[in-house]
Amino acid sequence: MSSVAPVFLVGEIPDAETFLLDGPEGHHAAAVRRLGPGAALTVTDGAGAGASCVVDSVARDALVLRISRRWSSPEPAPRIVLAQALVKGDRGELAVELATETGVDAVVPWRASRCVARWDDGPRGAKALARWRSTAREAAKQSRRLWVPPVADPVSTAGLVSLVSAAALTVVLDAAAPSGLTDLTLPADGDVVLVVGPEGGISDSELALLRDAGAQVARLGPTVLRASTAAAAAIAALGVLTMRWR
Repeated sequence: MSSVAPVFLVGEIPDAETFLLDGPEGHHAAAVRRLGPGAALTVTDGAGAGASCVVDSVARDALVLRISRRWSSPEPAPRIVLAQALVKGDRGELAVELATETGVDAVVPWRASRCVARWDDGPRGAKALARWRSTAREAAKQSRRLWVPPVADPVSTAGLVSLVSAAALTVVLDAAAPSGLTDLTLPADGDVVLVVGPEGGISDSELALLRDAGAQVARLGPTVLRASTAAAAAIAALGVLTMRWR
């Protein structure tokens, strides 16, 4: 069985027939993956453009690549934006990884009132945000996506309310909600915002603010999912319920 070509990120797809893949991606391809002449790989700019390439030659920390095919992938519709409450430990990174692999289009970290994790505005908060962004980047490459979902700066509940007000639909996931995700009327385009609260749940005051901004509350199914896995399940369901996976 042939293996699938690995994916590497570049600033832009060059117009030339051959080009040099260097920097961190070139080092990983040449020194870590040890790709040799004739090996196939894919490069993408992370914004929908891709190119199939073959390795022409290898340097110490770089590859000379020859482009054999170029193509582009349109952004799915509707777009899915995940508002993910901060989760303690590496579960936040797990949430971003799974959401990226199932197709999320953007991630917004949410500083919910009941979050155990706290991202300050100093180095610790910047380091945590960098981990989420790195996770999205690597998960996009692993799942061979041409779109790398951006991870925004964290928002307060007021910032999330602004996001909800501008969305085509906002769904707050709640295992106790009387209506299910399949009961909602889903838009054909625009942004669908998925709101996943912290392990301790969304406070009544936050839920009221989100409802007032137009959010709807829905459950996924009969079981209770953790804050780190709920988004991925919902994104997969939306892939089937909309045109995203067709």
